[in-house]
Amino acid sequence: MMANQPDQLKRRFLRGQGASLTELPWLDKSRVFIDDCTRCGKCVDACETKVIVKGDGGFPTIDFSRGECTFCQQCAIACPEPLFDLSQRSPWQLSATIQETCLANQQVYCRSCSEHCDQQAISFKPGLSATPEIDLANCSGCGACVAPCPVSAITVAEHMK
Repeated sequence: MMANQPDQLKRRFLRGQGASLTELPWLDKSRVFIDDCTRCGKCVDACETKVIVKGDGGFPTIDFSRGECTFCQQCAIACPEPLFDLSQRSPWQLSATIQETCLANQQVYCRSCSEHCDQQAISFKPGLSATPEIDLANCSGCGACVAPCPVSAITVAEHMK
């Protein structure tokens, strides 16, 4: 019997993993992913950067600690189910958020996040200890900034742009 989304979210929350799943890019929002995904793993195998992994219950999820999503669409092409909509303008509504644990907030010089951001969505406010800012209009939510952060201060989550 397949777990429904509220049960899966509750398990993740109780394990300290947050209340939301990191969705795959290009998902068709009119479909219920948890109900329609067969957990075949074809999207995991097709991912060129290997950021799609089998998560809770065998459902695919994104693990940005492994790298970034290049939006290559290979996951959508490999999926035998009609879960994806490649006609969407944007692959998802995710963007990066920088937590208070950022080294810049501790007066330590670090620019690893911006050095890995191809969209140049991360800039630093001038000052004694330059603090990072994310330009949500430029942030694609690709997660390139997550893995290089030495203190895991960056998360990628849903934001309405």
